[in-house]
Amino acid sequence: MAVYTKLNHNKIEEILSNYNLGKLESFKGIEEGIENTNYFLSVNKKKFILTVYEKRVKSVDLPFFSDLMSSLNKANFKCPAPISNNENKTITDFEGKKLMIVSFLEGKAKQNLSPANCKSIGSEVAKMHELTRSLKLSRQNDLSVNSWRTLFNSVKNKCKNIHEDLPRLIEENLNDVEKNWPKNLPRGIIHADLFHDNIFFKQDEFSGLIDFYFSCDDFFAFEIAICFNALCFDGLKSNLSFNVTKAKNFIDGYTSIRKLTDEEMNSIKVLSQGAALRFLLTRVFDALNKVEGAIVKIKDPMEYLKRLEFHKNSKNHEDYFF
Repeated sequence: MAVYTKLNHNKIEEILSNYNLGKLESFKGIEEGIENTNYFLSVNKKKFILTVYEKRVKSVDLPFFSDLMSSLNKANFKCPAPISNNENKTITDFEGKKLMIVSFLEGKAKQNLSPANCKSIGSEVAKMHELTRSLKLSRQNDLSVNSWRTLFNSVKNKCKNIHEDLPRLIEENLNDVEKNWPKNLPRGIIHADLFHDNIFFKQDEFSGLIDFYFSCDDFFAFEIAICFNALCFDGLKSNLSFNVTKAKNFIDGYTSIRKLTDEEMNSIKVLSQGAALRFLLTRVFDALNKVEGAIVKIKDPMEYLKRLEFHKNSKNHEDYFF
């Protein structure tokens, strides 16, 4: 989430005139994140999130995101529900951009997750995977392993400005990952961006997932690898360490719903290495391609060097969970 498109009270009222929601009471831009413009809306004593799509999000993908959230919501999975406009569409055109209004998910993100939190996240992620397996929806992962070499080449000459060793370290890890990437693991639609700020808790109980705008078809175990990177490292940036207890709890929660195959377990190391590389590369790209005038917090790519070091040196899945 971020603010690229600046909207005032009159513009938001103009947008709301396309919906049957009532009168705008208040609004506020949300700075967290990097992809789209987001506003919190209070309308007729109800809360909503307005998202204006920017940057990487393609218009052709928007029906997929809307249908995914609607399908999960109808299956009682905790996530925002897209709101239909007066033409019974969930996607609205406004001043040359596409936007969506979704229901507000109660709760908030936790920066310091407990092992018990990780266990509940694991079981909810597995429930989502079981639900998406049967959905007749499809979107390829534009940020899959096949895209990382091109992304690296686009930043290769500049990324040493961030860290002198960055080009060499990325090259070494990319070679490893491309050589060892698995070919055929259980797959379906994954969230693909399960960081702390996309996982909500209310009174320390899981209350839902938000921000499905990277969701795509990929290996279920790649989602687990993303969660290991996003949720299971503790400490300062310069001295991050992998929290095996959190990872074990996540896996215990996940496998209480969906069992892992031997091939998935054997692939956890390279999938985790790849997930760290994917987020390092996109963060490097964003740091080197800042949008002039945008209200946005750029995330630090250097957080991922310690993660990559851990994954490169790990032997197998037993270094992640016993």
